[in-house]
This record gives sequence, C-alpha cells and structure tokens, in this order.
Amino acid sequence: MDESRIENAMESLTRALGVTDLTGRSFLDIGCGSGLFSLAAHRLGARVRSFDYDPQSVAASGELRRRFAPDSDWEVRQGSILDDAYTRSLGTYDIVYSWGVLHHTGAMWQAIANASALVAPDGLLFISLYNDQGLNSRLWWQVKRHYVRSGPFARRVLVEASGTYLGARAVLARTLRRACGEPVDRGVRARGMSARHDLVDWVGGFPFEVAAPDKVFAFLRERGFDLCFLKTCQGGIGCNEYVFNRTSAGHGDGAA
Repeated sequence: MDESRIENAMESLTRALGVTDLTGRSFLDIGCGSGLFSLAAHRLGARVRSFDYDPQSVAASGELRRRFAPDSDWEVRQGSILDDAYTRSLGTYDIVYSWGVLHHTGAMWQAIANASALVAPDGLLFISLYNDQGLNSRLWWQVKRHYVRSGPFARRVLVEASGTYLGARAVLARTLRRACGEPVDRGVRARGMSARHDLVDWVGGFPFEVAAPDKVFAFLRERGFDLCFLKTCQGGIGCNEYVFNRTSAGHGDGAA
C-alpha cells in the first residue's frame, strides 16, 4: 500500500461518481477487502462504514485504517450482504459501493437487491459485476470450481496455465491497440493488487456468477434506479462497472 495506489483509487471513485468531493456524504463499502477504496472515500471527505464477510479482510481494513486514518469517521465491521438482519441494521447511505463482490456471494441477484435497499433517496449505487460471456463464462465457472476443490499442486497448475493463457491474450490486445494507434495503459494497477494476487483472485474466485448489462439495467430499474455511469469490459473477461441513482422507491420485492 502506498500513496500512488490510494490516489489511483480516489481517481477511480471520482471518475465514476462524477464528483471530486464527498464531504458530508455517507459511504458504505460492501465487501471492503483490503479497505483501499474505503480509505479513498475517506480521503475524499466521506463518512465511511466498511464490512466484509471474511475476517481476514476485516483485519486488513482495520490495519489500513490504523495506519492511514486513525481517529477518523471510518468504521470497519464483519458482516454479510446476504444477512437480512444485519443489512436492516445498517440504515441507508448516500453512496453504496461494492466492486467485484456481489457475484461471489452465491446469490448474486439477492445480493444486488439487498445492496440497492441500502441506498438513500437520491443516493448512488456503484457496483461492478462480471460480464456474461456466454460459453466462456460457463467454462471459467468449471475452472474456478475445480480450483476450490483441488489440492495445492492442482491449484498451482491451474494458476500457471491460466496465467499463460491470459498473458497471451493481454499481449495480443496491447499489440492490436498499438497497431490501431490507441494508448496502452502502463500505470498503477486499478485495484491495488499485484499481478500475481490478481491472477489468483480470478482463478480462485468461487462462487462465480455473471450478468449482462441489460439484465442489470432491468433489475435495478424495477427498484427505482436510473443508470448514470457505465464502463464495460467491451465483451471480454472482467467486470462491467455501473453507477445508478435512486430516483424512487421502486416496486421490486428483493427476490432473485
């Protein structure tokens, strides 16, 4: 963790949310992981509450808070977005943020519904979800399930094989961008992880669900949300990012 990663996270938030200052606004980070984006929201002036299902992530976020934001208005707890009693206790927030988390719960649509219910009127919901690539997504589901059922050696083989495959795709993509005169990004990795951790996170991320943008639009429109930002992975591997504004109470029942 260093200032360049923190600044990159802050830029990611401000670009998607369309603001440069969160002073006076409440921010909920669902599945906070390392706490990097909670810290970014705090640096932008927000009152932050973070939670994660994984106790190690809670500990990591707590350590980040201790190191970079002691005595701040930033609370870190353990909890699950699928725990109705817990989510009801949270209240509502001006900004609800969950990047790359809800599709790993095993009940993605219920998790999206629960997250959307935590957004205050006129508030924002910023989520990212794996893109539905059809057959490719079904094949990756098999790889990920095999990973979590395997021992250390088989996991290492799957990570190395996937790294070779994804690395070759990345080289080809960069070559094509250069040939078309498009910029090639060489900056700090967007999520703050090393390339190795990012690879293991991808191969071992199970449960694993995906969603096409039109399904996400329809699901949240029924719950009173309008889309105000979209960044897609252009049909490839990865996450589509969405920011929705809560314009009404909606009429969805929260069921998947």
